[in-house]
Amino acid sequence: MDNFFNNTQLLQIITKWKWHLIILAVVAALVSLVVSSPLFMKPRFKSVAYIYPSNVMPYSDESETEQMLQWINSNDVRDSVIQKFDLPAHYGISPSEKYYASTLEYAYTKNVSISKTQYESVEVSVTDIDPVMARDMVKAILYFTDLKIRATHMIKYKEVVVAMEKILITKRAEIDSVKNQYREIATTYGVYDVKGQSQEITRGELRTVNGGGGSINSKDVVKLKQGMMERSGDLLYLSDRITTLANEYSEIMRKYDVARFDIDKNFTFVNIVTPPQVADKKSYPKKLFVMFYFVAGTLLFSLLTIAFIERRRTAGSVENNG
Repeated sequence: MDNFFNNTQLLQIITKWKWHLIILAVVAALVSLVVSSPLFMKPRFKSVAYIYPSNVMPYSDESETEQMLQWINSNDVRDSVIQKFDLPAHYGISPSEKYYASTLEYAYTKNVSISKTQYESVEVSVTDIDPVMARDMVKAILYFTDLKIRATHMIKYKEVVVAMEKILITKRAEIDSVKNQYREIATTYGVYDVKGQSQEITRGELRTVNGGGGSINSKDVVKLKQGMMERSGDLLYLSDRITTLANEYSEIMRKYDVARFDIDKNFTFVNIVTPPQVADKKSYPKKLFVMFYFVAGTLLFSLLTIAFIERRRTAGSVENNG
């Protein structure tokens, strides 16, 4: 190998075979022009869109952009695009092939590129022989991604609504139970307002003791006082409990209304910064690149072949002289 790539020997080979190498390079360039023509290589067109995620919340330490990449790369989005554009037929993949699913997935990932940019946006690009189809596939990917996120969120919203409805029913039943207890005590003992009636009892007792004027039923005062002594604490507790439960019920109802709003809203989850366009120039093959690879490959192979031949000649000369 050292003999093959010795700088001095390499320069000698190039100098000696320069015209042959030049002719080979020209021929390789001409062949590359023919090979890169539409007759042998179908031109491919690229359509690109740049998007930012919207109204999404990461589930872990991932960023919103990273989560959007997961959504776009989901199997549901891929399968929806494949079905919409009948990609097996478009890519010439028969369902009867042994590795049909793997081949189709490879063709899809080869032509569809999804990546994060340095500005935390997501680039979605599709390459295809049909520039209109490339544009439409990008639009479909964004549409099905938005649909996928909305459907997933809708399941969560409905779960919240159902949970809130159950809690509201339970809380309503608890409020009714406490009210019934309060009503039962108030009816049985005639105690409805602990603070107000306590003042009335005090005034009644004072008027009875002092012989004040007016009609006072001392038996009612005694009965009310007895009921107040026995159940006033329960009534105060039940009254505070009703207030607490009412506040809890209002807070749950607020969350329930928010969950109902989430179900009814029609938010989008994909903000399109740069929409996809129909390409007017092909992105592949690039004639200059094809020519470069053809010429470089031809010259490299030619140099290796010439070096091998020169080495054999040198070795043969040494043997003959020996």
